[in-house]
Amino acid sequence: MANDRVHAALPDPPNQSEEDNKEEEKDFGNIFAELESVDLPLGTTLRSIYDDQPNAHKRFMEKLDARIRNHDREIEKMCNFHHQGFVDAITELLKVRTDAEKLMVTAQTEEVIRCRIQQRNMATTVEKLQLCIPVLEMYSKLKEQLESKRYYAALKTMEQLEKVYIPRVSQYRFCQIMAENLPRLREEIKEISMSDLKDFLESIRKHSDKVGETAMRQHRTFNSAVAKQASMGHYIKPVYSLNGRTHTHTHNGLMMDDDTGDDEETDEEILTAQDLVDFSPVYRCLHIYTVLGDRETFENYYRKQRKKQARLVLQPQANMSYCDDPDLVLELKNLIVIFADTLQGYGFPVNRLFDLLFEVRDQYNETLLKKWALVFREIFELDNYSPIPVETEEEYKLVVSRFPFHDAEIEKQDFPKKLPMSQSVPQIYTQVKEFIYASLKFSESLHRSSTEIDDMLRKSTNLLLTRTLSSCLQNLIKKPHIGLTELVQIIINTTHLEQACRYLEEFITNITNVSPETVHTTRLYGLSTFKDARHAAEGEIYTKLNQKIDEFIQLADYEWGMAESDGRASGYLMDLINFLRSTFQVFTHLPGKVAQTACMSACKHLSTSLMQMLLDTELKQISMGAIQQFNLDVIQCELFASSEPVPGFQGDTLQLAFIDLRQLLDLFMVWDWSTYLADYGQPTSKYLRVNPATALALLEKMKDTSKKNNIFSQFRKNDRDKQKLIETVVKQLRSLVNGMSS
Repeated sequence: MANDRVHAALPDPPNQSEEDNKEEEKDFGNIFAELESVDLPLGTTLRSIYDDQPNAHKRFMEKLDARIRNHDREIEKMCNFHHQGFVDAITELLKVRTDAEKLMVTAQTEEVIRCRIQQRNMATTVEKLQLCIPVLEMYSKLKEQLESKRYYAALKTMEQLEKVYIPRVSQYRFCQIMAENLPRLREEIKEISMSDLKDFLESIRKHSDKVGETAMRQHRTFNSAVAKQASMGHYIKPVYSLNGRTHTHTHNGLMMDDDTGDDEETDEEILTAQDLVDFSPVYRCLHIYTVLGDRETFENYYRKQRKKQARLVLQPQANMSYCDDPDLVLELKNLIVIFADTLQGYGFPVNRLFDLLFEVRDQYNETLLKKWALVFREIFELDNYSPIPVETEEEYKLVVSRFPFHDAEIEKQDFPKKLPMSQSVPQIYTQVKEFIYASLKFSESLHRSSTEIDDMLRKSTNLLLTRTLSSCLQNLIKKPHIGLTELVQIIINTTHLEQACRYLEEFITNITNVSPETVHTTRLYGLSTFKDARHAAEGEIYTKLNQKIDEFIQLADYEWGMAESDGRASGYLMDLINFLRSTFQVFTHLPGKVAQTACMSACKHLSTSLMQMLLDTELKQISMGAIQQFNLDVIQCELFASSEPVPGFQGDTLQLAFIDLRQLLDLFMVWDWSTYLADYGQPTSKYLRVNPATALALLEKMKDTSKKNNIFSQFRKNDRDKQKLIETVVKQLRSLVNGMSS
């Protein structure tokens, strides 16, 4: 629109005076100068145009158009003048543009190459940094784990650093430094973990008593609760009382204490063993040494230290081997059982502890045997060794309740009456049962089957019978103050105890519920025990009878040179026979064979003693009167034997004990040498039991061998032929003796 205004035809200005035109031109020139000036404000200038004259605006526009046209003409002239130069400049510019574009492309290529190199370097740097950053992060993590004492995790981090991360960037120096530090860090961790383990061992040694007490109390409380629940709903019958405590017999035949006062639960919170012991140092050290490949060192050290501690804790007291209190040994057993059960509850093997319990059981049995040996000895010392008098039926029932005695004949008798055994028999029987109870106490809580418990009870009872009771009986029998009456009563007592053994078998069977018909059931050896004791008592009876006979024989005072006998038996012999009669009357309660054997033994010993008296080498001379007196004594012995002092002998069996004496005395009394010499060696000989040496020894005592010997003076005066006969007989007897010796 400006060009249109510039090139549009302008109307001719109105006719005015020269001066007005000049003045107007001047004013408009100033205005245009102001307008063309960029520094002056336009508001004031434009306002002056409209304020001067009414038609000033129109004239101004006309002047403005004229001025614009003048400027256009000048511009056109200038352009025409510079057109060729402008064209040349444009041409040059285009040329320069082409060169500039070439230069620009070259510069851009170099920049791209440089940028690409930088980019590649940056990518390489980033890649290497990405490899290094995990290493640094892991090492930083390792430092944090070490500071927080997470050593096991730190070892795992080290292992990852060595095997995974450091090999990727091993060419860098900082990685080499890291790799060199890792072994040192491992040793530090190893030393720290071992130090913690030693602290743990020291702490556990100090607090082991408390820990063990807590663990065992916890286990005992648990077992008490289980036993209480198991016993609910079952009838439990009291069986016996030992040491003031009531023992019960459960449905499975095992024993149980009726003592719950000590195990009452309290409302207080009870700490467990786990609350008192922190095993983390042990596990941490184990894991650390395992990771480090040195687990064996840890195990050897730990086991060695724990064994030392165990030996210190479990070391028995110095006087433990000499413990003779079964209650103390039983308490020790209970502690070992609780200890073993507690360990087993924590998963530890306890076989060796139960093996130890078997050793303790043997010691317990030994203490029981020693204790019951004292009991048996006291019973034997207080026994009066006479039949038990029973005045009333209540007394009889009381005795029978304590000892299984049954005798139909005695039961028919009226009160008062006597039982054949002495008071020690029911006492011994009761004490054997008490021993079984006491032995059974050890089997509690051993987790053994009824068969094993039955076997243990029978074996311990056998030891009591075969060793303790048998030894007490043997010692009793050998005591000097035990006479024949006591020995007879001992034989009767052992007979009844032997018969009661089957009731002991039943007693054990009722406790354990194990049938005696079981293949592996151990039998009681009481039968052999009491038989041996009875045989020993019988032998002692024979010995004491013989000793008593010897005592009477020592009282004999024969006048071996008497001319003729007194016509009656010697006083000592009659006393001896009276003693034997009264003694054998006591034997009426003994088994028949025992009494018969004792009687036969006494008669044989008496016969032998009398024979030895005649043949005593210190006796040099015997008169015929002494032979006659001696014959009277032997006749009394024979009369005693024929009086059947003990029933059961057939015919003259007992008299045969004196047959050697009888034939020898008959030979000298009848002076029947011709018959003796003629029939010697014949089975039908009248003097078959007379030995030539015996006859010779006695005959030489009657021979006149010195001047002081007046035995054959009448023979020399009245009948010298008879003296010659004696000498002839002596020679023949010597010949027989020499023939026997050759």
